[in-house]
Amino acid sequence: MTDGCLAELQDVSYTYPGAVKPAIKEINLEIRKGEWLAVLGANGSGKSTFAKHLNALLTPSQGDCFVNGLSTGTEEGQREARREVAMVFQNPENQIVAAVVDEDVAFGPENMGLPSCEIEKRVKWALGVAGLEDLARRPSYALSGGQKQRLAVAGAIAMKPPCIVLDEASSMLDPQGREELMDLLFKLRDEGLTLVTITHRLEEVERCDRCAVMENGEIMWTGSPSDLFRQGEDLKKWGLEPPVMVKEWLLLREKGIVPAGTGPTERELIEALCP
Repeated sequence: MTDGCLAELQDVSYTYPGAVKPAIKEINLEIRKGEWLAVLGANGSGKSTFAKHLNALLTPSQGDCFVNGLSTGTEEGQREARREVAMVFQNPENQIVAAVVDEDVAFGPENMGLPSCEIEKRVKWALGVAGLEDLARRPSYALSGGQKQRLAVAGAIAMKPPCIVLDEASSMLDPQGREELMDLLFKLRDEGLTLVTITHRLEEVERCDRCAVMENGEIMWTGSPSDLFRQGEDLKKWGLEPPVMVKEWLLLREKGIVPAGTGPTERELIEALCP
C-alpha cells in the first residue's frame, strides 16, 4: 500500500457459495485517506459485494484486500478492518437498536467499553454533526426516514472510525431526506473522515472527490465527477441515468449551442451560455 492509502484491493474476485459466476472480478483500487469515493453502477453490478470487502464482511475468493496494510484474509486484518471501516446500509430500521435516539448512538461506544464520560461526549458530538441534538430524547420510531438514516450515521461516527461506507443509504429516502443525508456527508468529509458511497444516483456524486463505475462485477472507469458527466452516452450503457443538468448539456452539445469541450457542471454551462 502507498502512503496515505486507507484500503487497497489487489486483483480481488469473489464468488458467492453456489454461484457459477463471480460477483466481482479482478478489482484493483486504492482508497485514499480523507477522500470521498463514489462507487456507481446498475443493480447487480457488484457494488455491494465490493463494499462488504472493505470491512471484512466478505473476504476475497481470489486476490487480497488490505486495510491499513493488513490483509483481511487474516484474523488480525479482519479486526483492523472492522475497527477502521463502519458500514451504513440501505434500511436504517435494520441498524437502530435502541428505543431512544441518544441511547441508540451510545450503543456502539458502550460496546467498545469506553468510560461513561467519553460515551456522553461522543454521543453529544455525533448528534450535533448529524443535526439531531434537539431530538436526543425522541423515540427512535417517531423519526422520519431521513432522520433515521442520519441516526444510523450518528451511531457509526460515534465509534470514531476513520472510514464510513454507505451502501445505497439514500435509496429509501425522499428528496428532502436525501438532501439532508448528502449535507451530513459533506460535513463528515470536512471532519476528515474517509467516505465511500455506493449509489446509482448520479446527482449524489457532484461533491465527491472521485468516482468508480462498476459493470458486471468489474470497474469500468474511474475519474472525477465532472469527467464522469462528460462520458455522455456511456452513462446509459453502464445503466446510469444522467441527472437533468447533464441531459440538458448533452442536448445543447448536440445542437452545437455549447462547445464540445464544455463540461456539464452548472457553472460551466452558465459561463458557456452567458459569457
